[in-house]
Amino acid sequence: MSDSSPLPPVRLRSEAELARDALATPLLSRAARLARWAGPETRVGAGGELVEEQLPAAAEALGLTGEGAAAGTAAGGVTAEDAAALASEAWRVAVDTGLVEIVDPDEEEGSAVITGDALALLTSGAPRDVLGVWLAALEAALADASVPELDGLVDAMESGGEIDFSELDWDPDAEAEFLDGVLGNLYLLTVNEDGPGDGPVPLPALAASMIVPDDMGEPTNDVLEQVSDAMMRLDDQFRVLEPVGLVEYQPVDEALMTDAEENAAAGDAPTGEGAGSGPVVDDTDVTRYGMVRLTPLGLYGMRARLQEAGLVAPAVGDLADKGADVLLDGTAEYPPGAALAETEQWLARHEPLAAARELLAAARGADQGAPLRRLRCQQALSLVGAAAEPALREVLDDAELGGLARVWLTERGAAEVPAPSEEMVFWLTIDTVAAQLAAEGNSAELRGLVEGLAQQHRGFFDAAWRVGHPATADVLEAMGRIHPDKRVAKEARKAAFKARSQKGE
Repeated sequence: MSDSSPLPPVRLRSEAELARDALATPLLSRAARLARWAGPETRVGAGGELVEEQLPAAAEALGLTGEGAAAGTAAGGVTAEDAAALASEAWRVAVDTGLVEIVDPDEEEGSAVITGDALALLTSGAPRDVLGVWLAALEAALADASVPELDGLVDAMESGGEIDFSELDWDPDAEAEFLDGVLGNLYLLTVNEDGPGDGPVPLPALAASMIVPDDMGEPTNDVLEQVSDAMMRLDDQFRVLEPVGLVEYQPVDEALMTDAEENAAAGDAPTGEGAGSGPVVDDTDVTRYGMVRLTPLGLYGMRARLQEAGLVAPAVGDLADKGADVLLDGTAEYPPGAALAETEQWLARHEPLAAARELLAAARGADQGAPLRRLRCQQALSLVGAAAEPALREVLDDAELGGLARVWLTERGAAEVPAPSEEMVFWLTIDTVAAQLAAEGNSAELRGLVEGLAQQHRGFFDAAWRVGHPATADVLEAMGRIHPDKRVAKEARKAAFKARSQKGE
């Protein structure tokens, strides 16, 4: 998948913090321990997997076995079978990430295990090196999560040893695409300022985001059944992804699944629910149906995957070392909170007076994006102290920046601020509305601004169409669409027509 439109910017922790988080994840830490445990005597199969006889020793190296193992229970309440499975999983990750390497010295001696270059990166590499190893572990975990429980695997094997996916009712590509879509939606919910932020997302809502069409009112029983099935798939997948540190996950309450199985066995589905094998949401306690959130490390990993897929996935701080022109253009489509955070980081690297001059210079222009640049400039300058005053006074006579400068100086109680001309007032008004239109569209705040302008200034439209701003006609047309009073809206449209005629359009 690829898209040229940018995603909302994400706020990431420092690479040093993220690298520490990565080293502490159960899956990567186990893989590293096995890489240190492995040696010349370690025996592996044709695919690089540990042979079954080696698994108890590997589990012991991970601290998963103890005195209770002889009775079928490993240390910490983990069964011996589960301990072997965890050791096998950690070994696969060690191989996939390059913590160990499988070599074939000759046909007689068979495969041998040597330490991989990636192991040294975990102890002496830079934070980015550590994160690179973790990203490889993440890909391995995602591949595992896309594989369902294959109880009938042996029966589904064809005579030539190939897996018959049709018998398993499993499409590997579709399964991976589904999981990618779910994680993409979870990322969007997390970084969107209207979303839950770093709070958990109910599993039913996440499943519904993939199943229920946007234009569907009340979901049908068939759709509810699909949501229920998707929830059960995601419950299994998030359990697999939690040890790699991608998510924090509160699983579906097992009592709900027991109830659902009993209902299915009795042929009795509660009213309003589908006939699926898993639970369907009610309004009592949504947390029982599973809650998931991306960890800070998970945000980093998802952003890296989205970028690799061709999406524009910015992070707050990307523009901190760029010029003011890049800052103003780059934050043009950012939500307010992210734009503020990005601007604060940029200003922290610049001396106030020089920053103000650079911002003002970058705000000039008659192109379509100029009004929004000036709005972002005005917002940035609101964070700069009195040291910036000389820069604002230098542009008082500038046709594009003079109004903005007067607003800044007046708000700070500066002395001897010249009154603006009527032409400058109207030009700044058109520029402000154009910027708000670009930033927010037909928002409630913009509707309030438009209504206020028409109410407070009699003859506003008669004067506004004469303003020599490139966006005058577009702004007046938008005011005609937005204003609720039909008479005022008609005046705005007539003024827009005059503005276009004046320009010869």
